Amino acid sequence: MCLIKGINPILATIAAFGGGLVAGLVTGLLNTKLQIPSLLAGIITMTGLYSITSRVMQNAANVSLLGKNTIFTIAQNWGLSRNNAVIVMGALIALLVVGLLVIFFRTEIGLAMRATGDNPEMSAANGIKTQGMKILGYMISNGCIALSGALLAQNNGFADLNSGVGTIVIGLASIIIAEVLLRNLSIGARMLSLALGAIIYRLILALVFQMNVEPSDAKLASALVLVVCLALPNFHLPRNLKGGSKNVSSTKD
Repeated sequence: MCLIKGINPILATIAAFGGGLVAGLVTGLLNTKLQIPSLLAGIITMTGLYSITSRVMQNAANVSLLGKNTIFTIAQNWGLSRNNAVIVMGALIALLVVGLLVIFFRTEIGLAMRATGDNPEMSAANGIKTQGMKILGYMISNGCIALSGALLAQNNGFADLNSGVGTIVIGLASIIIAEVLLRNLSIGARMLSLALGAIIYRLILALVFQMNVEPSDAKLASALVLVVCLALPNFHLPRNLKGGSKNVSSTKD
């Protein structure tokens, strides 16, 4: 809607990030202050946001960005083709977000947030305000989600009220692929690997659709790919946890 009003694409994208921060604040308060379980708090916020988003879009199911300047138009002005502009700008934004997050997580507040995620009880015992850290974590994560939505809408050329349905499962699959393929990474490399996992997931999906899958079977094919991705960690358990009779340590030369 900011783009339709003629606002600079960069400022419009930052505004979307700000909207995500507010949504994360709501979820964080529901979870920490009202003691609503985190998953349920997220669902409640998402349900309420559907109506709010509809009002922001002036009760339209979708809003076209045809002929409007987007953040990818800026890259096209550098002489890049449409596809290359999306790749270059997307990579630059991903690197910027990862870089800022790495810097933040190495600060005192960032380390406190990481400690809260790892062990909230011990963090509280050491004087960390865990509720505040949880709220801040919700805000940052939801801000990044909103940023992703803004980029997706600008790439597609329209904003759709239902475009986010099912995205959480795709995100989980991307994370699990990255965790399975690349282990024991630093925090910066780990965040970059998540982007790689999302790309790999989309490539797998594209390969499946190349097998002459009927349009009516697209959802089933996507579900099967998700099952494989989510089941991958089960094939990387240590042998002694799988009930094997051999001692893993005895095989070391």
